[in-house]
Amino acid sequence: MVKFRSILACLALTAVSAGALAGEVRVMISGGFKAALEKLAPRYESTRGDKIILISGPSMGKTPQAIPARLARGEKADVVIMVGDALARLDKDHQIAPGSRVELADSPVGIVVKAGDPVPPVETLPALRQTLLNAASVAYSDSASGRYVESQLFEKLGIEDRMKEKAHRVERIPVASEVAKGRYSIGFQQVSELLPVPGVTFVGKLPDELQYITRFAGAVTVSAANPARGKALLDFLASAPSRETITATGMIPVSATLRDSAQ
Repeated sequence: MVKFRSILACLALTAVSAGALAGEVRVMISGGFKAALEKLAPRYESTRGDKIILISGPSMGKTPQAIPARLARGEKADVVIMVGDALARLDKDHQIAPGSRVELADSPVGIVVKAGDPVPPVETLPALRQTLLNAASVAYSDSASGRYVESQLFEKLGIEDRMKEKAHRVERIPVASEVAKGRYSIGFQQVSELLPVPGVTFVGKLPDELQYITRFAGAVTVSAANPARGKALLDFLASAPSRETITATGMIPVSATLRDSAQ
């Protein structure tokens, strides 16, 4: 009986210790990498014991939900995962822990139309140009891909003047959700942000000569309550076992070689 009680006591102590080791990891994340993390989170939580709390917001832009705005007004996060250029600006503003940046994935720009609508040709520069000229309206995001569409893509296609009246920036919410509602006939955004949205048909990526790749990376914040847990999560996301899931969401995982050269 004494021995049995001793075993129970050890088990209880082990459970308490495991509970003490587990905790929350608060992650501020932009849309491009969100689908991948949502798919990977259950595996991480079941093996690590930590609970991942997602706080969504654009990597940039003027909305109050944007990650830089959230951090500036004092909202707390252990980790940020966002567009690499925007993360670099947070680094310059001393918002992330030195040396904690981890390169995660590259995301190409894609195109959607409302489900049931005819799928237009976009495989070549002339085909995409004519598709956009024929479109009643076009939408793009307020983040990295949208800035490229607005400031460079239309110009490269030689149609910037003709797109001014029918091209619209969508702030904060997924572009595909607005296309699904019929508010715009064509939508541009990172492929990983288009694929999870119901009610649209994924047409394809931009042609290679017009493609724009957005790098997503993560880092531990300087105000992290749990920096070690944040670093452990980033290491997991950058590991080989996570790459298949990342690829399935429309992104290109950053290999270990490229990751080391980027740091």
